[in-house]
Amino acid sequence: MSETLAAALAPLAEVAEDPDAYVVRWKERTGGKVVGAFPMSFPGEIAHAAGALPVVIQENREPDTHGRNLLAEFYCGYTRNIADSAAKGNLDIYDGFFLADHCIQLLGAVDVVRFESPEKPMYFGHLPTSLGDSWTPEDARKMMRSFVDEMGEFAGAPVTPEALAHSIAVFNENRRLLREIFEARRSGNAQFTAEQMQVLVKSSMVMDKAEHTRLLRRVIAEAAEVPRDDRVRLYLSGHFSHAPKPELLRAIEDCGALVVDDDLFTGMRYISTDVPEDVDAVDALRDWYLQRDVNLPCATLVQHEADWEDYLLNSIDRSGAQGVIVLLVKFCEPHMLYYPELRKALDERGVPHLLIETEHEGVPEENVRTRVEALVERIRRNQLVRS
Repeated sequence: MSETLAAALAPLAEVAEDPDAYVVRWKERTGGKVVGAFPMSFPGEIAHAAGALPVVIQENREPDTHGRNLLAEFYCGYTRNIADSAAKGNLDIYDGFFLADHCIQLLGAVDVVRFESPEKPMYFGHLPTSLGDSWTPEDARKMMRSFVDEMGEFAGAPVTPEALAHSIAVFNENRRLLREIFEARRSGNAQFTAEQMQVLVKSSMVMDKAEHTRLLRRVIAEAAEVPRDDRVRLYLSGHFSHAPKPELLRAIEDCGALVVDDDLFTGMRYISTDVPEDVDAVDALRDWYLQRDVNLPCATLVQHEADWEDYLLNSIDRSGAQGVIVLLVKFCEPHMLYYPELRKALDERGVPHLLIETEHEGVPEENVRTRVEALVERIRRNQLVRS
């Protein structure tokens, strides 16, 4: 990587490493309010239109201590870390919280946040999870309208249609630029590691979008095409609510593999869908929510016309991936229930795959390396047999 590209990536990497520090600096600089949004479906455009900074709350790097007794051990690592952060006061930097998803474990973490910060507004609006019913579009629209009204009350002034339309355009531009890099990686011409791709998306979840877009343009300008090499091309799938740990991504690519595509939340899932700009803004946000599951199906939603395994197989064909690593957050029930369908589809297609469970507390790097090395070796042997 060139020194100029490394310099362009540096400020984004700094934010991805320490999101809280950015939030504090932004508040000091602007005097504005910061909205903590829980994954995955709250539209940040609404908070942006209200003049606030929407931040997708990230898992931090600290070991859980204070919060360990606040949620049961069978809650996922992300939710237990949220509870721990609330207990330690790390979430005090947020002025309010918005939640749009109906994950039972996440609701438990939100209850802890509510208990630890009773003075902070906490808004829970449940978007419908059954997307194929006749009543779904209207219910989703009502919820988006409710989000807009609640945000206006939080900000102290109504969110205007003009402001919302502007924010939608700002967010769309940021998503388009990120997808440009993802497309380049998929075609084999991008020089970014899986860890650096995560930096690009994670920093977008935290930073002011216009500022992030300016820095992203610099990264794109400094990036160069790189020739393909003989590394095994892998696809990463899963991890709905938070970013896999960087050391896990490094361990995977250290084994002679190159990640060429993903459907991770801190990846393609976050940037898969733009909000329409040619219709009423609230209708557009409703359409964005419904279309996301078509563009990239999710195990937490129900829509019979879209299957995650079909999307995965098509993505493998499109990216030329030779194998799949499924990153399953331990105790993530929707993913655990859906995984057998994915495994069946991959087996029927003959795609080599590996399941890795992840937790908040540490990464068993040597164990991961051994298993990924075995997957890479199996793929290489299959190549030799076919040739």
